[in-house]
Amino acid sequence: GHKDTLGVTVDDIVHHLKAVSRGAERALVVGDMPFMSYQASDEDAIGNAGRLVKAGGAEAVKVEGGGMVVRRVRAIVEAGIPVMGHLGLTPQWYHQFGGFKVQGKTGSTARRLMEDAVKLERAGAFALVLECIPWQLAKLITEKIEIPTIGIGAGPYCDGQVMVLHDILGMSEKQLKFVKRYANLSEIISEAVTEFKKEVKSGKFPTLAQSFEMPREEMRRMLAEFRKRR
Repeated sequence: GHKDTLGVTVDDIVHHLKAVSRGAERALVVGDMPFMSYQASDEDAIGNAGRLVKAGGAEAVKVEGGGMVVRRVRAIVEAGIPVMGHLGLTPQWYHQFGGFKVQGKTGSTARRLMEDAVKLERAGAFALVLECIPWQLAKLITEKIEIPTIGIGAGPYCDGQVMVLHDILGMSEKQLKFVKRYANLSEIISEAVTEFKKEVKSGKFPTLAQSFEMPREEMRRMLAEFRKRR
């Protein structure tokens, strides 16, 4: 229900992680470190990452950004918590980017992203999400570093791919350039709810076929009990 990702708290993430970690059997559970949960200090970063693991059940955490964030990644890793990096269009930093825009489109910004990728790997990150960057840059980064890259809007040459579930299922209002819809559940859900409402108002649903029935003998007993209490 938030208008953006900046309002999400550590408590929010822990709550969702608990549900995910209880249901996950084979998947690696990675907890996203929310805005301002790691930027202020190494102590904050380690403490909040520890909460996601200890209270939420995460097996690793994801940290957005390069530059000074590299220090935080190293601190969290040295505390014994695996870290996944995230470069490119990082949602928590979109104000700094002037909105949700493709990153690394110029020579200088591409070079900085490449340098940050190398720094994150050296800091101990075990994988790196690359979001909304030119495919050529994503390919070069993937070839340069040894840890796996996971692309979202970063072309076909990353080691793996990820996409928001709502986009895959066609439940988002906008279809971004890098999104491919594999279903149109938004339309299906809307039609189903509309039909449900229509049948309830018309009296077509529910019928006795969707109702529970009391045995005749019990019905007689119930009516007798009601008569006694009059």
